[in-house]
Formats: sequence, C-alpha cells, structure tokens
Amino acid sequence: MENMETVVQYMQDYGIIFLFIIVYLEYLNLPGLPAGIIMPAAGFLVATSNINFIYALVISVLAGMLGSYSLYALGYYIGNPVVDKVYTKFKKSRPAIDKSFGYLDKYGNKGVFISRLIPVARTLISLVAGTGKMKVWSFTIYSIGGIAIWNCGFILAGYIMGIVVR
Repeated sequence: MENMETVVQYMQDYGIIFLFIIVYLEYLNLPGLPAGIIMPAAGFLVATSNINFIYALVISVLAGMLGSYSLYALGYYIGNPVVDKVYTKFKKSRPAIDKSFGYLDKYGNKGVFISRLIPVARTLISLVAGTGKMKVWSFTIYSIGGIAIWNCGFILAGYIMGIVVR
C-alpha cells in the first residue's frame, strides 16, 4: 500500500503529466512500478480530486500507445537482433516473448488485443508486432482496445477504493 500512496502523492504534486510519464515508461516495459500500482493510484486520485475519470483514462491510453509505438518501432526497424539481445540479457522474459509470438501466429492481429490483457506479454507484444512487421494501423486498433480495457479496469478499481476510503 505504501507504493500506491507514494504514486498518489506524486500525482497530486505533479498532476496528470506524472501519470502520462509513468504509464509511458511502464509500457516500455522498463523496471519500476507495475500497472497494478500505477493505475489504481490514478483511480484513487480521480476519486479524491477534481480530475475526470475519462480524462485520466484517455491520458493513460495515450501514454500506453506512445510507449507501445516506441517498442513497435524498435522491433520494426531493428527486429530480431533486439529480440535476441532481450533473450540473452533478460532470460526470464523469453517465455513471455515466445508466448507473444505464439499469440500472433495463432490469432493474427487479434493476438495483439489478447496479449494486451496478459501481464508481461501486454508490453512485450509491441516489440513482437514490430519485429513481425504487423501493419501499424492494425497494431493501433487492436492495441487501443486492449490497453483501454486493461487501464480502465485498474483505474476503476482504484476509483472504487478511493470512494470507499473517502
């Protein structure tokens, strides 16, 4: 709970821009605070301040898409050497990356949407989709749907918690 309180404090201090930055970094799959803390903290802040729920959700989806586009571009333009480097450097991420490739192979474009709803795979799918040269328009549509559902669920959980605590 202490981590969530810290995130809420930063959001209160720095506003919605903090939410954008931290969600962007989280969708780059960088180590730090997981969505399970970031998004509920945003919802808690929405419930206890004058920030609009839809506004916070839209900001989180935009930040998620920007982070996703960054990894997608890395995969698209550099591709397999990046995946090989991740395999070597972060051995624990290999099953999630392999699972993401599997979802794309099995479900096609819908694999991006499905992966967006699975922890770890949801951020790695961008690199995988770029490496597989998925059309950016399809990547965008399926990503927005999955990101919106994931972020909304967690922000809503924090919002409900904020209402109960209030």
